[in-house]
Amino acid sequence: MERFTRTDPAPGVAVLTMSRPEKLNAMDQTWFRELAEVMGTIGVDDGVRAVVLTGEGRAFSAGGDIDVFAELAGDVTRVRPHLKLVYDAFSAVERCAVPVVAAVNGLAFGGGSELALACDVVLAAESARFSFKEATVGLMPGYGIVRGPDVLGRHWTRYLALTGRVVDAARAERAGLVQEVHPDGELLPAAVALAAEVAAHSTLAVRVGKAFVNRDAVGGLSESVEAIALLFGTPEHRDAVAAFRAARGRRPPQEET
Repeated sequence: MERFTRTDPAPGVAVLTMSRPEKLNAMDQTWFRELAEVMGTIGVDDGVRAVVLTGEGRAFSAGGDIDVFAELAGDVTRVRPHLKLVYDAFSAVERCAVPVVAAVNGLAFGGGSELALACDVVLAAESARFSFKEATVGLMPGYGIVRGPDVLGRHWTRYLALTGRVVDAARAERAGLVQEVHPDGELLPAAVALAAEVAAHSTLAVRVGKAFVNRDAVGGLSESVEAIALLFGTPEHRDAVAAFRAARGRRPPQEET
């Protein structure tokens, strides 16, 4: 795998680390394909009973790769299959037979926050930051709009999706996106310990429990694809992406979306 590495630090526990730190673990098409593939593989691996998902470097994930956005801007026919790839990857986390624990180690912007929504439990470092940044480039968080109301409620989803504001880990915990906040150096051990606790329980009971909680998480994604595909074709989106890339060329990389 190019975008992920795997370790097995405890019996029944696999740690998947997003390994594109030079791009703040930004999500490109390779990233989406690999995530869907690895989640499917882990789901049928009898040696894995819980997964920890984290990021290498100072970001969990800064979201969708802005260079991919630039390639797709204005081409709705290419946007639709790309969005299906995105949603298939996030849905693979939800559908994975074993629980997925997010260990959000830094920035979780745009797709990074949406990925956290797809996970079963979310732990965050004190330095973690969350944001639906899509509004800042003329888009909406398609997966986040659909899943956010179930996890965060309508008000928090609207607040994050419509403003693009950044919230810290403590505020994300109050919103319901995060279940535990830990000092930065203690995050991954805490996530592995929680996953090991889950892995020690009845495999069948855990799998059935996850599947039952997620049984209604199916609607709304097709409508979201169409809405975002139209937004990709707007002048506002194209102009915002161009401005973002121009600004990025004048400074170190800070965030994607």
